[in-house]
Amino acid sequence: MSTVDSEPVPFSTACDVRSLGDGTFTADLRQEWAIGKHPHGGFLLALLAKAAIRTLFEAGEPPAEPLVVNAEFLHAPALGPVLVRTDVRKIGRRTTVVAVVLEQRGRSCVEARVTAGRLPLRPPVWSDAPALPAEPPASALPLSGRTAEGLFHLAKGCDVRVDAATAGYLTGRRDDPPRLRLWVRPRRGEPDPYFALLAGDINPPVVFNLGRTGWAPTAALTALVRTRPHTGWLRVAVECRAVQEGWFDSDAVVVDSQGRIVCQARQLALSPLP
Repeated sequence: MSTVDSEPVPFSTACDVRSLGDGTFTADLRQEWAIGKHPHGGFLLALLAKAAIRTLFEAGEPPAEPLVVNAEFLHAPALGPVLVRTDVRKIGRRTTVVAVVLEQRGRSCVEARVTAGRLPLRPPVWSDAPALPAEPPASALPLSGRTAEGLFHLAKGCDVRVDAATAGYLTGRRDDPPRLRLWVRPRRGEPDPYFALLAGDINPPVVFNLGRTGWAPTAALTALVRTRPHTGWLRVAVECRAVQEGWFDSDAVVVDSQGRIVCQARQLALSPLP
């Protein structure tokens, strides 16, 4: 069955990896977790994190979860099969570090370091979570179909709603602040730490609000997983600090249905031209 044309599968299945027994894995980049022809960056983070955790499991290490994923995007992979290589760089009492490289046709496409450990379970001592409704309001717009980046295939696997008040580009405005508010949840199953990584990159590029629409390739992306998400919608607040000489930053904070910060993601990306 074709990777591109087959029926959509749940997120947890789509970002799974198949072990070759030596710290190397194979996986498939599927169309339903892509935008246009480009595999989604947050999905790639989840895939790399799963490979790192699987490596530790196969090495007989104690159970672990991703705490940090720090990725550099070297070349955009195509949809289809990929090879994932892992190398355990440090084994510690609180954190373990695994280097992960996603390759396709002999070329490194994404390189990452995954810091693994046990996610906190207790409530935070202090938190400054953004204030968003726990569920999308009736006025929130579903993100699907053709977007300024290409077809939003992710709508097949997850439900994404955008706060229309923060997405002026959808109605033709070109001078709104580069900030967005969204809600996301998987269409099958419930969010887990890997889906939280996806949620940290689920938003359209914030520079769309400045009239800069089109493909905005990410150069580097760092995501912190803070705790396991509770069931229900994940709410996402995204903002930008500066757009300068073709580059822009994007900071996302992901909050679960209980008001806990479950992921923070910061990236540097190239802005489309106005």
